[in-house]
Amino acid sequence: MHAWVNGHLLADPRQPVIEVSDHGLTVGDGVFEAIKVVDGLPFALDLHLARLRTSALGLGLPAPDDDAVRRGVASVLDADPLPLGRLRITVTGGPGPLGSGRGDAEPTIVVVAVPLQPAAPAARVATVPWPRNERGALAGLKTTSYAENVVALAEARRRGADEAVFANLAGHLCEGTGSNVFYAVDGELRTPTLASGCLAGVTRRLLVEWVGAREVDEPIEFVAQADEVFLASTTRDVQPVSHWGERDLGEPGPLTLAAAQTWRRREPELLGR
Repeated sequence: MHAWVNGHLLADPRQPVIEVSDHGLTVGDGVFEAIKVVDGLPFALDLHLARLRTSALGLGLPAPDDDAVRRGVASVLDADPLPLGRLRITVTGGPGPLGSGRGDAEPTIVVVAVPLQPAAPAARVATVPWPRNERGALAGLKTTSYAENVVALAEARRRGADEAVFANLAGHLCEGTGSNVFYAVDGELRTPTLASGCLAGVTRRLLVEWVGAREVDEPIEFVAQADEVFLASTTRDVQPVSHWGERDLGEPGPLTLAAAQTWRRREPELLGR
């Protein structure tokens, strides 16, 4: 692990450096991005930084200093050019009161790089009973307020699954805890619209562009009977779903295989700083 905090590459990435009153720690007042690293190069860095800015402004935080974040990225990757890694950029409200109100401190910026294991060939998913709130203040923002995901993923794993899938308040398919969901019906690839409350995933965005998936909101009960399902995220790329609950979807279907092939072919286009 290599860590850069507020302009400094840490000699010991596990040394204590964040103040105990940091609003990201006390109330989850922060945003983040997770970025794949391939042969020492970040994937789609510009797109991730643009979303980091959108999330920060949506949360009411100042727009992150793009140059500072890029310096942090360069510092941790130059320290160890990982063949396959995960880069995490976190921006919090900085030190503040021990309550919901913000102080006037500068934001805390953290960049961390760690090795990443390749994703499993396929995933099992389980629908969890808690809905996403597509009308909530945090809908569509990538914030550090992830406790809901922690609870949902623990429940999915208790049921033998690798990922939890949420419906929204309307009963439509929304997203996974850390993934977007694509599915095939009658030879057409589909994925929920951003109005569903799902995160505007960078991998999702590129797949919609590259393979032509249609954005549509449909009841989760209907989607669970789709011909093919796969998950998309920074660390999964295109990951086939082998089981949804008790349903066995079998081997990856043709649209899933085509999406994965397109991803492998085009991914190198967006590697770089």
